[in-house]
Amino acid sequence: MRLTLHTDYALRTLIYLGIHTDRLTSIREVAQAYGISENHLVKIIHKLGQAGFVETIRGRNGGLKLGRPAASIVLGDVVRHTEEDMALVACMHPMDEGGRANCVLADACRLRGVLGEALGSFIAVMDNYTLADVITDKERERLPRPLSA
Repeated sequence: MRLTLHTDYALRTLIYLGIHTDRLTSIREVAQAYGISENHLVKIIHKLGQAGFVETIRGRNGGLKLGRPAASIVLGDVVRHTEEDMALVACMHPMDEGGRANCVLADACRLRGVLGEALGSFIAVMDNYTLADVITDKERERLPRPLSA
């Protein structure tokens, strides 16, 4: 299982916001902290905002903050929301775009079930942790408040 950069950046953004709960942050600040493209981060923030993970405040004194407490943001929910496609292999999709089975062995293959079980286990582990569980003191030290804030 490999998460997309979209999900990776979403999780990093949430960690950053979880560290800086005492104030609003900017997209630029998060992008600079992690070396992420601001344009790419805008799309991620929008998607996180739609799900209620992030609250965006517009205007001159606006910025970003967590949409709810870090202890109530389940990592599995973030992964499910940000990953476009959780299929580990093509045969995990029931049909291709033309309505045909993706694999001629789909009815007889046991690999699909094994991979589905593995994916289920991965998500189950992610569901056991919240954002608060993964924010460490070392991260707080490495991601200090910017001097310009």
